[in-house]
Amino acid sequence: MSDPIDRLLDAAESGKLIIKNRESLHFSYKPEIILHRDSELEQVTQSLLPILKKSRPSNLLVYGKPGTGKTLVVRRVIDKIQTRVEKSNFPIILVYSNSKEETTLYGLLVNLGVQLGLNDKELPPTGLAISEVFKRILNKIKKEKFNAIFVIDEIDYLAQLVMKTGKDILYQLTRANERLEDGGTLTLVGISNDLTFKEKLDPRVISSLGEEEVVFTNYDVEQIKKILEERINESFIENSVEEPAINLIAALAGGEHGDARRAIDLLRVAGELAERHQSDKVTIDHVREATQKIEENKEEKSLKSFPLHEKLVLLAIMKSNGSSTGEIYSSYKNLCKIIGKDGLTQRRITQMLSEIELSGIISGRLIHQGIHGRTKKFKLTISSEMIKKTFKDDLTLQDIV
Repeated sequence: MSDPIDRLLDAAESGKLIIKNRESLHFSYKPEIILHRDSELEQVTQSLLPILKKSRPSNLLVYGKPGTGKTLVVRRVIDKIQTRVEKSNFPIILVYSNSKEETTLYGLLVNLGVQLGLNDKELPPTGLAISEVFKRILNKIKKEKFNAIFVIDEIDYLAQLVMKTGKDILYQLTRANERLEDGGTLTLVGISNDLTFKEKLDPRVISSLGEEEVVFTNYDVEQIKKILEERINESFIENSVEEPAINLIAALAGGEHGDARRAIDLLRVAGELAERHQSDKVTIDHVREATQKIEENKEEKSLKSFPLHEKLVLLAIMKSNGSSTGEIYSSYKNLCKIIGKDGLTQRRITQMLSEIELSGIISGRLIHQGIHGRTKKFKLTISSEMIKKTFKDDLTLQDIV
């Protein structure tokens, strides 16, 4: 009986490879040509143009659903501006952070400070007050006379961190130039997937953050198909992706949400599956198999990223599916006792339910109870098996699962 590892390695060495450039299928790849975004490129460029004239641009807020090219456009514009001024004595520094990748407000600010050149002694990873961290960041900008552009991706998550901590750091960021009169400037570029993001902000922040706004519309099916064809030319050998497969990927991504990033991810997974099956071409069957694989991976990855108490809330819903907020809270408190953890307040759990609902993992609906008013009942939109499978490796939850 042959070794399964050797069998797979032999097949890979002798088999057909239809992907010639895998990097161009990665989410971080920056294509030379950004298709169907000329208007947005112009708007972002016009907003940031004052920095070429040694003036501070207005703060900019960029909206759009995931996969509509927001981050790609913003970074392309700033990269080109940096190239034009790098030989001048007007130092522009781009600082980029994704709020979703930072679990604390402190960590987000430290990340920004490190990119400005602050070291561990000047900005330790723990131990300072938030206000002190921000003060040191501004002092660095002032001392070096930086014209800093802070690009904060998924800024809606920063707003959530601000609400949880009660710190008004978002307001301070938008008003930072009032404290930088002696040198340097700070422009904030916020990128948000949430089109209702501004409605949740402190009114003081709204006027200063949204000085200029650019809204990215969804790609349609035909635009996504053109993007796919361009990427296929870069990444696959000629004639190795069937036309019906391209049409299906474009229809799935364009019809649901206009997400070009998801379309390219689907193309990549379908290509990898075709190679594993030793196929000459990517077919519709490979696309359908890739769709199922991506959905499973996405749910699992999302669940693993949840903090402990959000996991406990999900387990409470699983044990009482279709139950009211009060019933879920009672179940949650019992789970906390089992694992020896202090429970959060009912108010915080109610907020948490609303936050989890936004992720699509649970759904809630209001139930009218006559003279008893109304309540909201929640249920899972994913299987209990998926939750058990994902949480079984969490040592804290093993007894519950």
